[in-house]
Amino acid sequence: MSRNELEIGLAGSGSRTKRWLVRYPRAVPLTIFLLIAAITALSVYAIERSEDQQAAAQLRTRAAAISSALERRANASSAYLRAGAALLAMMDDIPASRFRRFVSELRLDAEYRGADGIGWARVVYPDEVEAFNESMKRDGPGSIRLHPQLSPAQAFAVPVTFLQPDTQRNRLALGFDMFSEPVRRAAMMEAERTSRPTASGRVVLQQEGGDPEPGFLIYMPVFKPVPGGRALKGYIFSPFNAQDFFASALELEGAGQFSVRIYDRSVAPANLLAEIDSLPNGNSGMVERQVVTIANHPWVLELHGGRTDTLSGLSMATLIFGLLVALLLTVLIRILTAQAMEDQAALRWLEEQASIRNSLTRELNHRVKNTLANVLSIIALTRRRAESLNDFADGLDGRIRALSATHDLLTQSDWGATPVRSVVQAELLPYAQSGDHEVKLEGDEVQLAPNDALSLGLAVHELATNAAKYGALSQCGGRISVAWEMVERDRVQIKWLERGGPPVAAKRGRGFGTDLIEKIVAHEVGNPVDLRFEPEGVSCVLTIPVRKPKPFAMRTPKPAHLASIPDSQV
Repeated sequence: MSRNELEIGLAGSGSRTKRWLVRYPRAVPLTIFLLIAAITALSVYAIERSEDQQAAAQLRTRAAAISSALERRANASSAYLRAGAALLAMMDDIPASRFRRFVSELRLDAEYRGADGIGWARVVYPDEVEAFNESMKRDGPGSIRLHPQLSPAQAFAVPVTFLQPDTQRNRLALGFDMFSEPVRRAAMMEAERTSRPTASGRVVLQQEGGDPEPGFLIYMPVFKPVPGGRALKGYIFSPFNAQDFFASALELEGAGQFSVRIYDRSVAPANLLAEIDSLPNGNSGMVERQVVTIANHPWVLELHGGRTDTLSGLSMATLIFGLLVALLLTVLIRILTAQAMEDQAALRWLEEQASIRNSLTRELNHRVKNTLANVLSIIALTRRRAESLNDFADGLDGRIRALSATHDLLTQSDWGATPVRSVVQAELLPYAQSGDHEVKLEGDEVQLAPNDALSLGLAVHELATNAAKYGALSQCGGRISVAWEMVERDRVQIKWLERGGPPVAAKRGRGFGTDLIEKIVAHEVGNPVDLRFEPEGVSCVLTIPVRKPKPFAMRTPKPAHLASIPDSQV
């Protein structure tokens, strides 16, 4: 592609862009603003979604870590219970002293924090209740008895026999028949069935002394050999305050900026075991739930992620930057639009000036010809009436001066309001002074705006010129009648009538004067012109608006950015 072709292509592209800016001066900037805003909104949405996904992944990771910490803590407790069950299974009798020594030898370290200790609960049948009470009275502190009493439907009881360490809190549980309570009983029966450490559901420990803090227990069955199999001897167990157990597990894996809850089996307020809220403004944002198996029993871990309603820093920066870019582009497009509209207005003004100059050039040529024809007609008429050379010279001089006054009328009034009578008189004055013709003017005082007066002057001039060449002013005895009247509040009707001239030919060609009256003048005044070439003479009816004067087109100020251009270069 040559350089000229490239420049033409770029100019065409720029011209098309300017046309769009001029055609849609508000829509184009608004569209660009909305487009950038939409792109910014999509970017913010993508950033927020990515951060949400990242936060969800972090939440899942944190939930898995907390679940693992809970399971490790429960497994450590289960391991101690398994070891104790193996030891107690080999003993025929388990006195209090030996159980205390067994627990002390376990040397429970930090892995067992969160538990209230380790206890032993032997199986007591109905006929062994009194013997159990005697042994508890003998070996235990105070008067401890099995409670509550066995119901007739209960095959045996599993009372708390020993619970180490021996604290005032733990003594509150001694003698309590755990098999009488449904939640504990279900856990013990499941532990017996599976021979595995099994956690109970949500209970309130006897150690709480009426305080409703939730807790749970882990049971490990202890069997004794009997002929043909084994028999249940009792349970070694550990009671736990759920909140303490949960807090000790989170020492291994911090909660972070999350809200963590533990539920027994399902999420419900009645099943809540423990909670730790590390969020500054409470629970909000995303939620992650995982099932955790604690000693063969399902728990539900619920983790709430910290999430505010405001945008993230990156999203806010993207939003602000996008809006600034959109605003800057909108302002830039508005500036370009204003410049394009100014260029378009300047181009139209230049085109109008060129069109006016062309029209004036054609009009000037036509007027020169008409003026010469008028001069020749005036000379012929003056010679016909003159009796001497001086009379001829004086008459010719007067008519030529009247013709000049017709062209000077509007320029002398500086294109101000002009009466209809003055316009008609200026055009017909050369012929009104001759005794060969009769010129009659009738009408009220009506003022015309400059453009309308010029249009009327053009029409009357053409009609007068035509009459001087071919009509009533071309021979002696011709009559011209011009009458005007207001037909509406803002319209004046002017009637031109010729009589006494040569017959008008039926077939005649159209000249520039006819086109000027029927097209240009009619367009300028905004009303059709009724021009008729009747055999007895020409008649013409013009309806011209009566309106306030406006600046004439040739005198309209140039656009500001063209004021420095000389008229000769326009």
